Amino acid sequence: MRFIIIRAAALGLLLAAAASAQEWIEYSNRSDFFAINFPGEPKAKDITYVTEYSITLPAHVYSYENGRSRYSVTVVDYTNEEKFEDERVKACRASGGEGDLCNNHARGDMRGAIIHATFELIQKSAKVTHLALSNADRVEGHEIYLTNSDGTRTCAGIYMHEGRLYIIEGTVPANLPPPALFYQSIGFLDKDGKRIRYDGPYAVGFPTPKRVR
Repeated sequence: MRFIIIRAAALGLLLAAAASAQEWIEYSNRSDFFAINFPGEPKAKDITYVTEYSITLPAHVYSYENGRSRYSVTVVDYTNEEKFEDERVKACRASGGEGDLCNNHARGDMRGAIIHATFELIQKSAKVTHLALSNADRVEGHEIYLTNSDGTRTCAGIYMHEGRLYIIEGTVPANLPPPALFYQSIGFLDKDGKRIRYDGPYAVGFPTPKRVR
């Protein structure tokens, strides 16, 4: 009898896991040029994002929550940052500013965007358990695993592609498997909605490598 009960319980867990797996969807966003697997249809929200050099940029958050589990993709639009900085520099010089105060920080800000976003995630956590160079279809970035003060765990990936910063975070309770597969499913789309893959590393500030897809 005990064996039957255990088998029934195990079967129930397997069925529950299978049902949960079936809920995942392949989500594509043509306006922010990415695709990823979400556990359900995400909600979209417009926000602003402050860069390392205190430049405020438009951003969007796509998120899905289920209890204490949360999955999100934040996309920060850096494509107009150089224009914003040009305007700030002109205003700075017009008001009598000079030297470093009126330097244009747009390029440095963009090249350091991944490091800045990584540091912000570290500041919010209680403990860093993993930090490494990562890539998604050869687009270079960071992957970071965190333990939070409430005991939950976060797996995140941070990438920059074609003037957009992507911050992918999956957070789950301690008793669930780490949500690494969430950020690992990220892909980047071209203007026609096709997923991009390069034949060499793609990194900000370097020539764009040839596409193989």
